[in-house]
Amino acid sequence: MFPIPALSALRIRVLAVACAACAMLAAGAPAPAVASHAQVVYFEAPKDLLSSKRHATFVKLTRLGVKALRVELHWHDVVPGANSVRRPKFDATNPASYHWDGYDAVLQEAAQLKWQVLLTVTAPAPKWATAGHKDLITRPDDKQLEQFMTAVGRHYGSEVSLYAIWNEPNIPGWLLPQFNSNGTPASPRIYRGLWQAGYQGLKAAGITSPKVLFGETAPFGVDRVFSRSEDNKREVAPLAFLREALCLNNAYHKASTCSQLPIYGYAHHPYTYPAVQGPFYRPPESDEVTIGALNRLSNALEKASRAHAIPAHIPIYLTEFGVESKPNSLGVSQQQQAEYDAISEKIAWGNPDVVAFSQYLLTDENPHNGLNGYRTGLLTANGGAKTLYYSYPLPLVVNRSSSGYSLWGLVRPATGVTKVKVRVQTPGSRSFRTLATVTTDSHGYWTLHSSTRGV
Repeated sequence: MFPIPALSALRIRVLAVACAACAMLAAGAPAPAVASHAQVVYFEAPKDLLSSKRHATFVKLTRLGVKALRVELHWHDVVPGANSVRRPKFDATNPASYHWDGYDAVLQEAAQLKWQVLLTVTAPAPKWATAGHKDLITRPDDKQLEQFMTAVGRHYGSEVSLYAIWNEPNIPGWLLPQFNSNGTPASPRIYRGLWQAGYQGLKAAGITSPKVLFGETAPFGVDRVFSRSEDNKREVAPLAFLREALCLNNAYHKASTCSQLPIYGYAHHPYTYPAVQGPFYRPPESDEVTIGALNRLSNALEKASRAHAIPAHIPIYLTEFGVESKPNSLGVSQQQQAEYDAISEKIAWGNPDVVAFSQYLLTDENPHNGLNGYRTGLLTANGGAKTLYYSYPLPLVVNRSSSGYSLWGLVRPATGVTKVKVRVQTPGSRSFRTLATVTTDSHGYWTLHSSTRGV
C-alpha cells in the first residue's frame, strides 16, 4: 500500500475541508469500529506563546483543534546570575528565588483550557552550574539541577501532566561533550546523571511518583568518532545513545553496576532530513530513527526492558516533529509538507507503542545565529498561512491497495464521537458527491475503505 500520487495534498485537504468541517453532527452515535489507540498530539509554539501574542495564539491553537502543549523551560532563563561564573547565594529549591516570567502565563492559560502540558526542562544552564564555567552546556552539575527541579516541581506540579529532562541531549548544541577522547559516546552517561537528578528533585518537591520521560533524542548521529576534531561536532546516534544511557552493550546486556531507571516513557524526535526523502525513509545507519523507522526504537526498548534496564511496556512519545518546507534548502513544497505531515501522523497512530505525536512549530523561524531557522510551521515567518495551516485540523491520508482505496482521517477539533460526511470528486466530474458518512472514535479518528477513485 502507498499514498496515491495522483491525489495531491491540496486536493485531499480540499476534499476534507469541504465536507468534514461542515459535517460534524451531534455526538451520540454508536462508537465506530476503528482499530486505533489514544494518541495525544502536542503542539509547540515558543515564538508565539512566549510573547505579547500569547492569548491570540491560544485562540488560534484552539481553532486548530490543539488540546496539549509541549513547553521547553530553559534553566538559564529563570535562574539568578545565569551568566556569572560564581553561583549567587539563594535557596535553589524555593520557587520564589526564580523569575518564571512568561512561562507562568503560558501554563496558567493552558490549565484554564484543561490542556495537557509536557514540560521539558533543558539547556542552556546557568554558567555557574557547568564544568569549567566557560559555556552553558558542558557537563551541567547534577546536584544543581536536582535543586532546580525541586523548585520546578513545587511551582508547576499541578499544571504539568508530564515532565522530561533535557532536549536533544545527543547533539552538541544542547549538551557537551558528545564523545570521549577515545571516540566513544560521552553524552549518554552525562544525561543519565542529569535525568536521575531531575527525577529525585521532583520527588523532593513532593511528587511521589513523577511521570518523567527519558530521551528527547534527535533522529540522526554516529556511534563513535575517529578524530578529536569531530568530538563536539557530531551527534550520537539515538539508539547508541539509548544503549549507553541505560548501561547496555551492543547486544543489549546491562552492566550490573547500573540499576533500572523508573522512566515513564521514551521521548524521541523522528524528523526526516532532508524532508524530500519523505516519511517512509529508513536511514541506512541502523541506530538512526526517523518516522519511517520507528520499529527500530520499539525493538530497542523491548530489548532494554528484557535486560531490566527500564520497566516493561514503556510507551513512545514523539514529542517534537515537523516537515521542513521551502525556501529552506532541506524543505519540500507547501503541498508536500501538508501531505507528508498527515502521512507521518498516520504512521505514528498505526504504531501500537506510540502514545503521542507532535507539531513543531506554529510560525516558521527566520534565519538566526548562522542557521536557516526551522520552516516546519503552519505559518510563514511573516505570518502568512501555509497549506498545512488549513489541512492541520483535518488530516487525511488515502492509500491504494489491490481492493481499492483506504482512507484515514482525523477531525482534530472534535471533542468526542463525531459523524463526518466524506465527499469525493470523481474523474470527469465538476462537482463533489457524498461518498460515505463515517463515525469517528472518541478521539476524532476515522477510517473508510472504498473502490471509488477521486481526482
